[in-house]
Amino acid sequence: MINGKKVVVIMPAYNAEKTLEKTYNEIPGDIVDEVILVDDKSQDNTAQLARRLGINHVIEHKKNRGYGGNQKTCYQKALEVGADIIIMLHPDYQYTPKLIPSMAYLIANEVYPVVLGSRILGHGALKGGMPLYKYIANRVLTFVQNLIMWQKLSEYHTGYRAFDRRVLESVNFMANSDDFVFDNQILAQIFYAGFDIGEVSCPTKYFPEASSINLRRSIKYGLGVLITAVEYRLQKWGLARFKIFLEKK
Repeated sequence: MINGKKVVVIMPAYNAEKTLEKTYNEIPGDIVDEVILVDDKSQDNTAQLARRLGINHVIEHKKNRGYGGNQKTCYQKALEVGADIIIMLHPDYQYTPKLIPSMAYLIANEVYPVVLGSRILGHGALKGGMPLYKYIANRVLTFVQNLIMWQKLSEYHTGYRAFDRRVLESVNFMANSDDFVFDNQILAQIFYAGFDIGEVSCPTKYFPEASSINLRRSIKYGLGVLITAVEYRLQKWGLARFKIFLEKK
C-alpha cells in the first residue's frame, strides 16, 4: 500500500510464457498488494506458469477476446478486489516494472489521477530498438490526435498505464472496442471526463519475444485512433453523440 491505498498490478497476457517470470520478479512487492493476470486463451503455458509463480489472481478466457477485451476483464477484477491504484503492466517485459513506484506515488499523492509511461519522452523508444517506421507512425498519430483533441501528450500509444480507481469507475470502458484501439478510446474517455493525465519517461525494449502487431492490424489501429479523436471532438462540440462517451450506468 501507499498512503493507505491498495496497489494492484494487472497483466493482460497472451503467449507470455517466455517473459512472464522475468517481468513478475521485478514487480516491487513492498508496495504492490496484489497482481492479476488475465490469459486471453494463450497457445502456450502462460496461465500455468502464472499459478506456479504465485500470482494472486489468474483468470483464463475460454476464447480469445482481444487486447481490449482482456483489459476489460483486468479492470473489472481490479475494481472487484478493492484496488485504489491500478497499474497495467504487459508481461512481455517490454516495459520495466521498476517504474511502478514512481507511477503509483504520483497517483497516491494526488498529483495526477492517470499516469502513462511514455517511450517518447527522452530517447527511450529508438534506443530501445523501436523500428523507425513505428516511431514515425507514433509521432504522426500523436501529433494529429493532440491537434484534434486539443491535448498535449507525448504519446497515446504506450501500454504502460496507471489509474486512480475513481477514473475507471467514471468512464464507460466496457463500451470500448475489444481490439487494440481500446487503448486510445479509454484515453479519450478520460480526457472527456475532465481528468488530467501525467507522463513519466519510460525506457523500452524491443526483442523477438516482445509482443507486436502486424502491418494490417497496425493500419486498422491507426484508422481507429483517428476515428476516436474525431468522435471526441464532435462530441465535445455537441455535433454528435457516441456510446463510448455516454455516462457509465
